[in-house]
Amino acid sequence: MVTTLLVVVVILALIFDYTNGFHDAANSIATIVSTKVLTPFQAVLWAALFNFVAYFMIKDHKVANYVAKIVVEHYVTMHVILAGLIAAITWNLITWWFGIPSSSSHTLIGGFAGAGMTNALYMGSNALLAVNMHYIIPIVLCIFLAPFIGSLIGYTITIIILHICKNARPAAAERWFKVLQLVSSALLSFFHGANDAQKVMGILYLSLISSNIIGAGAAMPNWIPLACYSAIALGTMSGGWKIVKTMGTKITKITPLEGVSAETAAAVTLGITEHFGIPVSTTHTITGAIIGVGLTKRISAVRWGVTINLVWAWVITIPISALIAGLVFVLLRAIG
Repeated sequence: MVTTLLVVVVILALIFDYTNGFHDAANSIATIVSTKVLTPFQAVLWAALFNFVAYFMIKDHKVANYVAKIVVEHYVTMHVILAGLIAAITWNLITWWFGIPSSSSHTLIGGFAGAGMTNALYMGSNALLAVNMHYIIPIVLCIFLAPFIGSLIGYTITIIILHICKNARPAAAERWFKVLQLVSSALLSFFHGANDAQKVMGILYLSLISSNIIGAGAAMPNWIPLACYSAIALGTMSGGWKIVKTMGTKITKITPLEGVSAETAAAVTLGITEHFGIPVSTTHTITGAIIGVGLTKRISAVRWGVTINLVWAWVITIPISALIAGLVFVLLRAIG
């Protein structure tokens, strides 16, 4: 029975990584598509390539280790992992359908935590004892900090570039920024893959421990990173056009210069958080960077109505995913 559950968990984990890829493809390609530097097809291939390149470059897996510690080990079972994955996939598909750029990272974390808390109740414990608040609190704080930092860096980079290029001929400058946007988009895609693929790696690693395939503290098998980076890259190649439209046009109008600034700001923010092993949201980070770029023109350049709706989606993602996971866990327990 455990072997069957393990196979199901592995399949669902990779399906989630795939949905993460096409759901979050907008993060990497929205600006480069909206500025017409690449066609949508070219953009998803470009982003998927650098999603996968991260496999060869990132070896410490700090983010994966962080995610694996969100639920206290005593409350982690295969049913908890399975319920968390089902909830995460469900919320990813719902938000993708409605074109809402919510966080795939946070839905996975919320689902995992919610299932763990429900299991604690089944075991007669306080639900809050199932989650490591030391790990949850930074994630919750980053719902607001990541977009703020991305916005601040995006604003700063844009101001610096505008100052440096104030005497440049507009046509020549735009040609250069279209080339540079290929670089900034590649960097963003690289850190998107590096950050987001690791979250599922942590879940798969836990599933092997829970199934007694490996012992706690054992090295992560090589097939896990390879499978996760492959799945997220394939998902990115599938695109997520409804979310691309929201990210690339509805928040603020983006030029190649501003695309370079936003993508670079998001890549820098994700690089910093990956270095410290904090699983922040790529979606929140690039959204904040786009807002920061828009603010360099004027406050009204940002469509605040759209932005406020996005913030609400961010805030409710973790609790809704936790609730769905709790219900799925109850159903799985009833089935046996």
